[in-house]
Amino acid sequence: MLIAFDSTQQALRAEMLLEYAEIEIDLAPTPKEITAGCALCIHFPEDQLTKVARIISDEQVEIRGIFRKTEDGYGTV
Repeated sequence: MLIAFDSTQQALRAEMLLEYAEIEIDLAPTPKEITAGCALCIHFPEDQLTKVARIISDEQVEIRGIFRKTEDGYGTV
């Protein structure tokens, strides 16, 4: 699973919040299949989706979307 962002500031903010919540994440380049205003995305384990979505919502982090890798590329969750 990954979160794409429209700004680097929001990506770094989300990174801090998710690390504080002890969610295993990786900061990585945004895949070219996903159109976003920021070159950074955050990968996280699928079993953490509910917790990640809650933190993003509660903290009002601005995101492009949450995506799941599929055989055809990436699909929005």
